[in-house]
Amino acid sequence: MLLKTRGIVFRTVKYGETSVIADIFTEDKGLHTFIAGSVRTAKARMPYNLFQPMMVVDLVSYFRDEPHAMNRMKELRAAEVWSRIPFDIRHGSVALFMAEICRKSIQESEENRELFDFLLENLRLLDTTQHPIANLHLHFLIQLSVFLGFQPTGEPEPDKEIFFDLKEGTFDSVPPIHPAYLEPDQTQQMLTLLQLQADECHEVILNRIERKALLQKLLQYYQFHVPGFTDVHTPDILEMVF
Repeated sequence: MLLKTRGIVFRTVKYGETSVIADIFTEDKGLHTFIAGSVRTAKARMPYNLFQPMMVVDLVSYFRDEPHAMNRMKELRAAEVWSRIPFDIRHGSVALFMAEICRKSIQESEENRELFDFLLENLRLLDTTQHPIANLHLHFLIQLSVFLGFQPTGEPEPDKEIFFDLKEGTFDSVPPIHPAYLEPDQTQQMLTLLQLQADECHEVILNRIERKALLQKLLQYYQFHVPGFTDVHTPDILEMVF
């Protein structure tokens, strides 16, 4: 069948002399792998820069609706034109982080338009916002967990110290017996980010040390709840640019 849909590029690897293989999360069919030939040439019909992580594209592919199938790309063009993500090191680093998290945590090869819209909205905000973006990756991690099925649960009691159990994914007024939890100050930071919209997350005041510590805990949260979630490398880049 011929598939025509929008997609968000998660990862691309070079294949042969001029081809690429790309993991693309499509609006209509979820995550699938595509091969595109002759894209790393001067006269390529599908420019190589369209295969960069978190590019949003319109694609046409010869498609087999089977898990792990390799689908041959027929046409590709930009569906969104970014003005800051490819050119600003901070915005580009956040986009790379988002791409790595998506590649390691999103596996479904079926339609999920709500998740697609969530990713697209976050990319549009990242590209256009005039607010500081130092907290945007933290907000993205917390909100993405909702779409992945392990959103934080529990009803925190007002005026009490609250702990967040990373293993159970729950808020509680007493710390768990294991060490994998957020202290009350980190729990409050997480709660605030959970309650804010993405374009408001800059309102949470975090210093560099607090931001790094919360990120490490949130990645640990993902390791508990996403099968096969391995070490993430892009936080080192974020630490350098922020």
